Amino acid sequence: MIKPLMKVLTLSALSAAILTGCNNSTNTALNGSVTPEVKPIPVKFVVVTMFEIGEDTGDTAGEFQLWKERQHLDTKFEFANSYHDLYMNEETGVLGMVTGIGTSHSAGAAMALGMDPRFDLSHAYWLIAGIAGIDPEDASIGSAAWAEYLVDGDLAHEIDPREMPEDWETGYFARYTKKPYDPNKPAPTGEMLQLNPELTNWAFDLTKDMVLPDFESLDETRKLYVNHPNAQRKPFVLKGDQLAAMTFWHGEIMNEWANKWTDYWTEGKGEFVTSAMEDTGTFMSLSFLDNIGKVDKDRVMVLRTGSNYTMPPPGVTAAENLLAENEGYAGLEASLESAYVVGTKVMDTILTNWDVYKDKIPTSADIK
Repeated sequence: MIKPLMKVLTLSALSAAILTGCNNSTNTALNGSVTPEVKPIPVKFVVVTMFEIGEDTGDTAGEFQLWKERQHLDTKFEFANSYHDLYMNEETGVLGMVTGIGTSHSAGAAMALGMDPRFDLSHAYWLIAGIAGIDPEDASIGSAAWAEYLVDGDLAHEIDPREMPEDWETGYFARYTKKPYDPNKPAPTGEMLQLNPELTNWAFDLTKDMVLPDFESLDETRKLYVNHPNAQRKPFVLKGDQLAAMTFWHGEIMNEWANKWTDYWTEGKGEFVTSAMEDTGTFMSLSFLDNIGKVDKDRVMVLRTGSNYTMPPPGVTAAENLLAENEGYAGLEASLESAYVVGTKVMDTILTNWDVYKDKIPTSADIK
């Protein structure tokens, strides 16, 4: 067992043992000495967050802090080949990570973890739990959206609108096509990724009636969205898809594009609800790891919670609203709490029934 040996386990220490060759009980090092075989630690559940504001505990919380503190992720694993060290509760089998902001960070972190010989991730469930911009047409800040479709907002061709043909509505269009929203598009090769719909539906059905944390301070922002009834609601759980783009975009025109781009790549099956950066990169790496048997991509879930709206309310320009958000998101605290309470409902259900869900992925038929 790992736990009695060390509290902090480095990648280099384990790699040195593994790479020297081993039999069923021992490893023989290059100098001829014999060391005990180190078995990978079985992981049941991975919580994937993207950023932390300051320290991991005890200050203003980012996406990781509530998980680390409340799930007692106290065992540290150095992770120098990625953005942030890993933390685990060895008793529950829950591992938490911070990928760093942006698709490149998230893809690299997911791949690094999947290839890390210290962990057995073959049965692990993955929950990507982070904040997002949320479409006021669909939901309110603090709301939690389970995504089935992940759409990439960067993989495309683009012409500056000042140089595009007069009959084009945008200069942004799919690769290998002749115009925006050309129906003769190729099959997606990264532009759209689909999660396991049965697991996504199960997670939604399990949590859809939850009462989410609400804060009086949210009312001031919600009431501004007079033309969007869903934006004025108290936080709630919904199904809604995720558009990942490295550029932090904002405004009514961009929001319309996000809806059309999501509809275009999902062929009408998806509905844009949340805007973030990382999820296509994370899931792409997990898909590659699935190809070599390191992880099971059908066990991946994406939960994004609204920290801010993707467009301004009436009477406020896009520039004014975006610059105001640089001072802080109106729904940040609520979105972090929602991600935690909704995510833990799913996590606790899986862990409590691990004797079943280790080998069988849950579906909505399991909910009584």
